[in-house]
Amino acid sequence: MTETTQMRTPPRRGGDKPRSPEYRLALDALRGLRQDLITDAFAYRPLPRMNMDGPITRRLPARLREYAVWTPHAVVAVLGLWAMALGTTDGRSDISVLSGLLALFPVLLTLVRPVGAFWVSMAATPVATTFYDDSYGDWPWTIGAFACHLTVMTVVALRTRPRVAVWMWVITAAYGFLVSSLLGAGRYANNGVPLLTASAMAFLAVTVIHIRRAAQREVTAQQTVTEHERSKRTLLEERTTIARELHDVVAHHMSVVAIQAEAAPYRVQNPPPELAQAFATIRENAVAALTELRRVLGVVRAEDYEAPEAPQPTLADLDALLTNVREAGLTVDKAVTGAVRELPQGIELSAYRIVQEALSNSLRHAPGAPARVEIGYVLGGLGLRIVNGPATGLVKPSPGAGHGITGMRERVTMLDGEMTAGETADGGYEVTVFLPVPTVIEDEA
Repeated sequence: MTETTQMRTPPRRGGDKPRSPEYRLALDALRGLRQDLITDAFAYRPLPRMNMDGPITRRLPARLREYAVWTPHAVVAVLGLWAMALGTTDGRSDISVLSGLLALFPVLLTLVRPVGAFWVSMAATPVATTFYDDSYGDWPWTIGAFACHLTVMTVVALRTRPRVAVWMWVITAAYGFLVSSLLGAGRYANNGVPLLTASAMAFLAVTVIHIRRAAQREVTAQQTVTEHERSKRTLLEERTTIARELHDVVAHHMSVVAIQAEAAPYRVQNPPPELAQAFATIRENAVAALTELRRVLGVVRAEDYEAPEAPQPTLADLDALLTNVREAGLTVDKAVTGAVRELPQGIELSAYRIVQEALSNSLRHAPGAPARVEIGYVLGGLGLRIVNGPATGLVKPSPGAGHGITGMRERVTMLDGEMTAGETADGGYEVTVFLPVPTVIEDEA
């Protein structure tokens, strides 16, 4: 005998019924209302001081800027006094001061508790109405309550998210409609619509301000990212240029080593086999190193890069460089101290490029100013000093990429040198560089 058990699904409870989209929309709206205007409504949120980085405020004297940071607080205080002055004209003469304080307090409260100030303004509105004994005047907002509530909503909208402004407008409209419907009999004028219209216009202006601020923050962030990427790209381009130049220098020397190692056995009559084998090994290693060098460093060359036909410049070519910049309109002098000697080609090349870039910066940023190039051959290194005077103002400076100093620092860092760059006391600019030169000790035979 087989027993069959049938399982029945229990009926859904009322709370388990599927919700309609309208119900979920209304529930989300109530949650948003609770989050924006009820939760932590009276939380302490002081009004921040004014930012002094604007194009106008940054030009103010330091003494005046100390007080200018309180401009937003002063504006709110003035609006509060304006609402207070209007509030004193609402009620009876014996309680006019109380009517004015009811209009002043919510406005001042926006400085520290903005959302709470809105609820205080809503609560003060019916209280102020009880002091109003003119049946033919504005209602349900008295003159002072009108100015107070409009000011409060505008300030709160500026300090909070746009959704809060929508909720304030809806609550204000609901209050005006209910009071006018239930208690509006016998009243001559109803200023609910003018208040809603004025607040809507104020919220529109606030929305434009919020959009503008958001756009400015986005543009500032994008400019920061762009500037960072531009700096990285310029740095990589400068390193690539240095790598290309050093590749040419090192490749030239390695080629000379290979050729000399191959020709050396023929300079000696009947060279020992060990000597010939040593030179052959030197040549093989030089060729292998040259091959690897071209394979590794050759990737930094662009597809359209062409190796220069002339050898890389050295300090001996500075006179030609100075002649060129003089023809471009730069007055430049040269001074050399110490015993002039031949330096490693990498140092000679970097020193030449540093002087070239410094003089180019002088031409661009200080046109018409005299410049001076000082080269010092000292024990253990090479010193450079390129200085120019302040711009004369007769010729407009030509904006450059703004990364010439970066390239010079890269070259100095590559050679373990030191560099300082900055303005001089007379308004000019000075670049000082020290490039260490390794000391080679040769044993006398």
